[in-house]
Amino acid sequence: MPTFIMMLHEDPATFAAMSPDEMQATIGQYMAWGQKMEASGRLRGGQKLKDEGGRRLTARDGKLLVTDGPFAEAKDVIGGFFMIEAASYEEAEALIADCPHLRYGEIELRETDDCGA
Repeated sequence: MPTFIMMLHEDPATFAAMSPDEMQATIGQYMAWGQKMEASGRLRGGQKLKDEGGRRLTARDGKLLVTDGPFAEAKDVIGGFFMIEAASYEEAEALIADCPHLRYGEIELRETDDCGA
């Protein structure tokens, strides 16, 4: 069955404005959704990404260039991801229609390619 990655786009200010109690309730919603997907046999993985922004790597003239980013003032970052199995985009869309992230941002859905493996 095909695997899809759900990249969770968000505005960092959305979660920064939450009280500790609101944040705990939100985390609980994500955990419950992940557990439901796992129980259905569809979840293949997922993680929240650290807020520190990571690194961007490029190569120019054979040299590796590393910069910090994205920055906290960015309006759109990927805050985490899930990987799920579904027969098609349509089935994947139906499976994630109740994902709590849709209340806080948008989800970019992409099918993975096994590259002939």
